[in-house]
Order: sequence, then structure tokens, then C-alpha cells
Amino acid sequence: MNWTKTFPFHSQGTFLNVPANDAARRFAVAGIAWDGATTNRPGARFGPEAIRRASRMLCDGVHPHFDVSPVDATTDLGDLPLPNTGIEAMRAALAPLAAQAIGRHHMLWLGGDHSITLPLLRAYRQELGRPLALVHFDAHCDTWPNHFGEPTGHGTWLAEALNEGLLVPEATIQLGIRSAAERATREFVSARGGRIFTARDLRGLAGASLAPVVAEIRARMAAAGHPPAYLTFDIDGLDPAFAPGTGTPEPGGLTSGQALTLIEELAGLNWVGMDCVEVSPPFDHAELTSNAASTIVWTHLCGLVRERTP
Repeated sequence: MNWTKTFPFHSQGTFLNVPANDAARRFAVAGIAWDGATTNRPGARFGPEAIRRASRMLCDGVHPHFDVSPVDATTDLGDLPLPNTGIEAMRAALAPLAAQAIGRHHMLWLGGDHSITLPLLRAYRQELGRPLALVHFDAHCDTWPNHFGEPTGHGTWLAEALNEGLLVPEATIQLGIRSAAERATREFVSARGGRIFTARDLRGLAGASLAPVVAEIRARMAAAGHPPAYLTFDIDGLDPAFAPGTGTPEPGGLTSGQALTLIEELAGLNWVGMDCVEVSPPFDHAELTSNAASTIVWTHLCGLVRERTP
């Protein structure tokens, strides 16, 4: 399969202005411009380009905490060519493209709505041959038993992933959860042995006061044998004051500072991939949301470069 034909570059520019489609680079960004499972305000299909555009102010920057720049180690594969006809058609087209990318690079995926995470986890599970740990930032638990009467969607993917054995239950961590839901749905992850840090649990914590949260996450990963870990960051995990441009905003969320501290302090985990989803530019203001998303992805990427550079 020809790499450049598989990933034609559809965007007007790359993440951090890095070269496009360089198979020799260790880290790669790719867009999944799909929002066909959105249940409230659509527009996340435009998220990848908005995140890329916001990232360009970071292209010559050295991270202030990690003291590295990821530019020389990163490429951008563009937006994956996917149909917008239906979720199963999208996932079927995504599967071989994701597998090929994962086999060549450490991937950072730009969504798109949160339904993209399930097929990505399936691809990682197949590639790695074992279940993954998960760190999940979100306002919503995404463990509903159905998607408004349909079997799958952006609010069911985590329940499906656990039920399919894609994840290590005890190493499944949720951060920022606060939306309304029935108790069984809200507590789905904890009932299977995982850990939920609700937005209420995290209120008032910042900087050093987040250390116990970080320590517990690290302890759970160690107890599980440090499995390969995947980071999924739904931008609505942030409070709408920091990220108004999203499909289903929920007041009472994390600050961008809290999120960045947690990402920085968890840089040493056994990361194998990440996604940032639900950025909806039509509802953004002054690019607050796309700037937050690009900084989140950049910070995680800088942590990878810092931890994995000899």
C-alpha cells in the first residue's frame, strides 16, 4: 500500500508546520474529520484543521516545562480519507488506515467526535496483542447502554471498549466527569474496577494539590503491570469558559491549567497513542477551544519527546 496515496494531505497546513507524510519520523499527527455521531451541536469534523491552525503559533516554541520541541521528530499525515455516510462505513474505512499508521508511528489523532476512539482502540488492541490502559478526560462518562436507541455512538464507546476486552478495567481512569446520567451509567467504570475522578472531586485542586491524583493513577498503572496506555481527551472535559467550541458543553469542568498539569505529570506513563476530540469550531469564540486543544496535544507530544529521547 502506497503511503502517500493512503494519506493524501487535505489540509492547508500541518500541525506545528512540520513536514507532511515523512515516514521516517517517530511521531505523527492525523486528522479524523468525522462528526456523524454528534447528538447536540455538529461541527467537530472541522476540528482537525482548527487545531492545526492554532498550533502554528507553537511551531518554534520550546516547551516551558519539558524544555524540548517536538518539531524535528513529528510529521503530519493529513486527514484520513473517510466516508461521511454512516458510522459503520467510517469505522470500516478507518480500521486499515489506523493500523498502517500505528505500525509506522506513535500517533496523535485529531477528531472528530468521540465515536472515533472505539475503532482506534480496536486497532491498538490488535497491533499490541493486549488490552490497554486508558486515561479519559471528559465531561461525559460515555458509558451509556445505547446511543439514543442506536447501538453505538459517541456516548457508548467506553462501555463497548470495556465489554470487548480492549481495556484493562483497573487501569481505566476517568477525569472531569460531571454530566447528568443514571447511577449505573455514571459508575460503569468504577463498578468494573476502574477509577473516576469527577469534576467535583477535582474542584479547587491545582498544581501540587493534584499530586495525590497523579500518584493514584501511577499506582494503578504499576499494579496493572504498566500496560500500554492510551490518552483520550474530549475537549468538553474543560469548563466551557476555557473551551466553548464543543458540541455538548457542561458547566463546572476542569480549567486548562488543571488539565495541562495532569498531562505534564503523567508524561512518564507507557503511552502508545492519544486523541483529542469534540472541538467544534462553529461554536468557538476567539479560537479559545482550538488553542486549548492544540496546546494539550503539543504538551503531550513534548512529554513523549522528553521521555523517549536518549
